[in-house]
Amino acid sequence: MAGFKDLKGQGHAPTLFMAFLYFDMSFMVWTMLGPLSTEIAEALALGGHIMTAGEKATLLSLPILSGAILRIVLGFGVDKLGAKMTALMSQMVVILSLLTAYLMGDSITYDALLLVALGLGFAGASFAVALPQAGQWYPPKLQGVVLGIAGAGNIGVVIDFLFAPKIAELWGWSAVFGVGAAMAIVVFIAYLFIAKNAPADVYTARPKKLKDYAKLLKDRDTWWFSLFYAISFGGFVGFAGYMKVYLMNTYQADMSAFGIDVFDETNVKVIAGYFGALCIFAGAVLRPVGGNTADKIGGVKSLYFFYGMVALLVTITATVELPFFLAIFVLFLIMANLGMANGAVFQLVPQRFGKDIGIMTGLVGCAGGLGGTALIKTLGWSKGTFGGYTEGFMIFAGVVVVALIGLSLVKTRWRITWGVRSGGII
Repeated sequence: MAGFKDLKGQGHAPTLFMAFLYFDMSFMVWTMLGPLSTEIAEALALGGHIMTAGEKATLLSLPILSGAILRIVLGFGVDKLGAKMTALMSQMVVILSLLTAYLMGDSITYDALLLVALGLGFAGASFAVALPQAGQWYPPKLQGVVLGIAGAGNIGVVIDFLFAPKIAELWGWSAVFGVGAAMAIVVFIAYLFIAKNAPADVYTARPKKLKDYAKLLKDRDTWWFSLFYAISFGGFVGFAGYMKVYLMNTYQADMSAFGIDVFDETNVKVIAGYFGALCIFAGAVLRPVGGNTADKIGGVKSLYFFYGMVALLVTITATVELPFFLAIFVLFLIMANLGMANGAVFQLVPQRFGKDIGIMTGLVGCAGGLGGTALIKTLGWSKGTFGGYTEGFMIFAGVVVVALIGLSLVKTRWRITWGVRSGGII
């Protein structure tokens, strides 16, 4: 049963740290449009373009969608070019996208923003690079905690919600992209000199062809893991991306509890960001805990608990009109369990597909991004069609129940086949 102390003397700590930092920076800029959606809409309106609800949803979901698809591309790059070269190329695209938004400022058009959003998808695709790069250095028994540490970089979403609205209030929304670009350049330079690919005696790269991807897609376990991650990571990133919109639409009046004039929209937007950050923080920081728990009791058993809690809590949110503070607490617990489920899923994936971890990280990561896109669209549809979020939350809870049934269907087969020779606990 591996823990954090077992990492001592294993692998390459500087690379693990840089994988975390690269992933953290990438997640911060990937989800940047979410906490700035209101400010950007106001800037476009001053320029004569009034965004419709559909256009806003498209803008918010496009980085997640493109990031999902690009995870497959970058996963292919990890196998062909190595993790480090793939990461550096991807980071360059992200930096150029951030600088474009910053330099265009209030003169930017909606179409230009869509191009920026596509570029930010490369940041979301960093998942398919950072996790394999870290995992390649460590043995199977440590994969849960190692990939949990690298994956905890999704705490970058928290940084967005804490600081982006306030920076936008003080210096304008485009300044957020300028700050992001400066930070991304610093990380790029540090990554260039510190991160290393695992040597051949530790990890042997096996470049894959397109037919190898097709072969993996024929494996039913690929689809099971894709479903599980579409729920855990998709739930996390979907709720994170939509969190500010949900809080503003549902609990704006409750901001008065803090002595804030609810008609002062700037202050309300900042406070909504703070509460959003609190909830997202739980999912981000607890991902390694989920991986470590899975290392100790098995990924399947861990997912039973995490998914069960999510299904229960989401159903409560959908069916009970919760007071503001209790609603925040429930959202906090939902995000915490989704974050831990992320770690648990990726305790299992390297054990089942260790030789194909680059490709599988891309494929499963793609499913996670698609799940997040679907969740945002579902919540938006629910609000637009029914005037609330009950139906959207219930649909998500139903999908989580499907995942629980799926775990029951596969657990025995997994344990008597690849689980026996995996080297870890499933």
